Parts: sequence; C-alpha cells; structure tokens
Amino acid sequence: MFTAVEGARVPIRMWADPASVEDAALRQLHNVANLPWVHGLAVMPDVHYGKGATVGSVIAMRDAVSPAAVGVDIGCGMSAVRTSLTAEDLPDDLGPLRRRIESAVPVGFAMHRNPVPPARVPGLGGWDGFWSAFTGLHDGVQKLRERARAQLGTLGGGNHFIEVCLEQSGPGTGRVWLMLHSGSRGIGNELAKRHIDLARRLSHNADLPDRDLAVFLAGTPEMEAYRRDLFWAQDYAARNRATMLALVRQAVAETIPGTRFDEPVSCHHNYVAEETYDGVDVLVTRKGAIRAGRGDLGIIPGSMGTGSYIVRGLGNERSFHSASHGAGRRMSRTKARKTFTAADLAAQTSGVECRKDEAVVDEIPAAYKDIESVIAAQTDLVEVVAQLKQVVCVKG
Repeated sequence: MFTAVEGARVPIRMWADPASVEDAALRQLHNVANLPWVHGLAVMPDVHYGKGATVGSVIAMRDAVSPAAVGVDIGCGMSAVRTSLTAEDLPDDLGPLRRRIESAVPVGFAMHRNPVPPARVPGLGGWDGFWSAFTGLHDGVQKLRERARAQLGTLGGGNHFIEVCLEQSGPGTGRVWLMLHSGSRGIGNELAKRHIDLARRLSHNADLPDRDLAVFLAGTPEMEAYRRDLFWAQDYAARNRATMLALVRQAVAETIPGTRFDEPVSCHHNYVAEETYDGVDVLVTRKGAIRAGRGDLGIIPGSMGTGSYIVRGLGNERSFHSASHGAGRRMSRTKARKTFTAADLAAQTSGVECRKDEAVVDEIPAAYKDIESVIAAQTDLVEVVAQLKQVVCVKG
C-alpha cells in the first residue's frame, strides 16, 4: 500500500518508505508535484535520484510533458520469452552459449556491420512505414539514419543485459527463459537531447525550480514535434528489443536444436502514454516504471546476480496503473566502483556465467536494492506470475 506524502500541490503517493528515500530524490518529487500541469504523482518502491525527475516515478500531466522526465533512453524496457527447454537441457559449460549470444548481438558501442533484415524478426511488420517516417524526425538527426539502422538489434551498455534464466517455483520450475533489457540506442538519445535543450529555453519554463523539469505545452509546435519524435523512438525501442530477441532465440536454437518458444512478454519502462484517470485525459510519463493495468504482463528485473520477476498488473488506479521497473539502484555507479572490487563481483555472481571484471563492477548486485523487498512493497499493484534466476548474463 502507498503512503501519501503531503506538502505539495498534489499528494505524492509513495509505494516506498519515505524515510528510506534520499533527500535529493524527495526534493525532486516535491518539485514535480508542485508543477502547475501535474494531475498526480505516484512513486514506485525502487525510487532513486535521477536527472530532473526521480527514477521510479509516474507523472500524470494535463496538457504538458517534460522530456527530461522521460529521459534520454526513450522507450527503454524489457522483453522475455519462455522456451521449451528445462535446466537439464542446458550444457554443463554455459560459456559457449554466452559467447554465441555475444556474437549474435553487438554489445556496448558496437553495432551490426549490415542492418538486420526484417525477415529475421517474425511477427513484426510495418517496417517500410516505420523507416519512411524517419524523414519527418528532427532535422538534427537526419544524418544518423544509417547508424540507427545498424544499431537496431544491439544491446548497448550500462545496466542493459541479455540473460538466460531458470524459473524458480510452481509448475514451470526449471523452465528456461530468455530475457533482455535495452532501449532506443543512439537515435533515442540524440532526439531526447535536442528536445530537452529546446524545452529549457522556452519562456514559460523560466521560473521552474529545476530547469530539467521544463515542459512542452499542448497545442504548440514544440509539443507536436516532440510527440512525433517520442512515439517514433518508443517504436524503435520496441523493434530493437524484438530484433535482439529474435537473434538470441536463433542463437539458442542453433546451440540446442529443437528449442521452441512461447509468445514473448514486452514492456517499456521509460516512456509516455495517453491515458485517462478521474475523467481527465493525461499524458502519463513512466520513468523507471511499467504499465500494470489489470491483466497486463510485465517484467521486473533485479540485478545481474539476484533474479527477476514476470508479473501481472492488478489495475490500481492510485498508481496510474503502474508498478516498479526493477530493483532500483541504492548507490551511484561512482560509489559502487569505489566500494567494490572485481573479486566482490565474482563472489556476488557465483553460479552465473557472466563478465566478472572491473569494467562492470558498477553493476554489482550490492549496488541495487533488494528485489524481493521491492516486489513485496507492491502486492496491490502486481501479482507474481514467475520468479526467475539467471544462469547466463551478457553485459555491454
């Protein structure tokens, strides 16, 4: 259940203990709740400090949207699919499988030498219309079309990952799942930065307590241009994940012939949606949150050594039909690198086939909140469908 934090223009509904939220994040929440366009604000149990708006916040606005509150990785999210395999079908040595996935999906700054043919992404059409819309995007990204095509179906770095997981309980115990986390890559970042910069320079944002909360207003050319680019980038992110999932499925099927796959689950967790609450049409920004309408399937991952959850939404309107997007960081990347070593990472990812070097120490499980506690804090938002534990984790 939530705690209502008063003292702002609209109440802050918080599915986290306010005493556990850092002061900087609380200030951000109050700044958001005091904006004149805000209809309501819900805060997820994985909340932590972010740029402009906290990660783990759901902002419902009337006739306005803040591009920095969406963030620069527009459409970032998760995809997962259950396979016909069980733990016994996996090889004893998972190293070759990890390397096979890494050879199929470029990670970090790498991209495909040639764009992935749409025919390799089953069940997803509309490619001609999608790419023809590129010419209508912001003038500043027109030279990036070929790069965007080459990056489609690539992972990126940071907290993005590809995993092979095992279901932990119930009738599906031991079933193998594939899971991945990524977004709109370089093109989403480029579009976001241009619109954030423009919003900061608009006169109606001059007196905001934080210029990173600058908004576009409905009925303006700036808003229409942002919505056009935003929804295109969200589509790109979904297609990026679908393409990667197709490549990972092929890698697994080639390693273990005869593998079959269920229908995938996919969800954004950095995005904007047009929705209606209390009879009011609003633009809902989920920054580090997933949609959890009644019956919606979603994915809430932990860290690279702890596991993840497949969930089904309960349709709680108090949270604007939302739930958390993951465990959420409890310390910054810089602090994690100063606190932990590669040896610590190896110990905390024991039993997981993954990188265990200094370059990914900032992704160590101890840098994240406890995923079980995060799930327990939102039993009125989602129900657990499956609990997963990774045995392979690919990082950028």
